[in-house]
Amino acid sequence: MYSLKGQKVYLRALEPSDLDFLYQIENATAVWEISGTTTPYSKQVLEMYLENVHRDIYEVKQLRLCICLLDNTVVGLIDLFDFDPKNRKAGVGVIIASEKHRNNGFAAEALELLCGYSRVTLEMHQIYCNILEDNHASIHLFESLGFEKIGIKKDWISSKGKFKNEILYQKIFN
Repeated sequence: MYSLKGQKVYLRALEPSDLDFLYQIENATAVWEISGTTTPYSKQVLEMYLENVHRDIYEVKQLRLCICLLDNTVVGLIDLFDFDPKNRKAGVGVIIASEKHRNNGFAAEALELLCGYSRVTLEMHQIYCNILEDNHASIHLFESLGFEKIGIKKDWISSKGKFKNEILYQKIFN
């Protein structure tokens, strides 16, 4: 079994006590263009989501984990989505909620932990991510961890009356 604990952060399953944190992230309009969200989530809807979050990745094709500091402070979320066990691949997304927690290596370590878990425990062959071309911090993060740029989806996301390109990155495990 692969450890989900690093030097700065650890990853854990969502708990009912994470409702307010989840509500804050899901309703932050600044990240809606990344997540594809167009309307706010109610606490009731998120409570129902939390009631079912324990379901197996093989059943729901998604795994969402909290990124926690070693003092148990929740600082972000990391997801595997579109899990495809037959082809041993999934998408990955990561968010650090607060500006004060960004650029401290938390997302990088969380992503390294999730990559190790994906490779060893889930026996995945690859993971991929989609990053908007103007999200330089995410591009730097994923490239620094060995993700390769493999394509550009032109005019993929409509944002504030303009279209943005989305870059597809991929990491194949050896």
